[in-house]
Amino acid sequence: MLREIVHIDEQLCDGCGLCVPSCAEGALQIVNGKARLIADKLCDGMGACLGHCPRGAIRIESREAPAFDEAAVAQHLRSDAGAGGNKPFFQVISGTHPGAGHAASGCPGSSFMALASSTHGAKRDDRGGRVTEESELGHWPVQLRLLSPHAPVLKNARLLVCADCVPVAYPNFHQNLLCGRAVVIGCPKFDDNKEAVERLAQIIALNELEEVAVARMTVPCCMGIMQAVLEARRLAGSLVPVREMIVDQRGELTERLIG
Repeated sequence: MLREIVHIDEQLCDGCGLCVPSCAEGALQIVNGKARLIADKLCDGMGACLGHCPRGAIRIESREAPAFDEAAVAQHLRSDAGAGGNKPFFQVISGTHPGAGHAASGCPGSSFMALASSTHGAKRDDRGGRVTEESELGHWPVQLRLLSPHAPVLKNARLLVCADCVPVAYPNFHQNLLCGRAVVIGCPKFDDNKEAVERLAQIIALNELEEVAVARMTVPCCMGIMQAVLEARRLAGSLVPVREMIVDQRGELTERLIG
């Protein structure tokens, strides 16, 4: 039948997920970093998701599609809740965010979370008496391709752009590198370099960052993450200071200010 239904422009969508909480039917999800209409029969075509996209990637179009199916929606929401879904897509644990408190069925792994501050620093492990440390992670997700450039945690932030091997190699990662910083991680060898540069350029251009710190390993392929940040800064027309922090396989750190 010919009816009105949601259309998402994948070229414009950056996967921020702001549209997902507004869809009470759970018809929108974030899949591979993009918003998707997962089934035509789940979309009522009323456009409750319109106006929530900062990129203007959503519109209502008229096309051939199956009729809206309320029974299918009810079954979808029940099965999603049973699998641990139907949760707030933007689950804000401390502070507020426009999407907080709305039910949705987006992938929990890519849902934005602003994590509550802990009492950072050392504490005793009752079992062995060893000194352990608190996590310094302030938000989720951390993958570059999943964290929206519009995420509130990025505004005026000190940003850590981190090669994904660094937290494994550097023993004091949370206390010395992550503390006080927003973070995005990726692999310059396996990630799409063009996509990474574009996403970093958006983050730099939109957020008036205080500093960008780049943490990488000494291996040659890891130099690409610094090159991506410098190219992104150029594309963004920014003079934000860039700090390079290099970790070797023994966990030793050296750093320098690029300027």
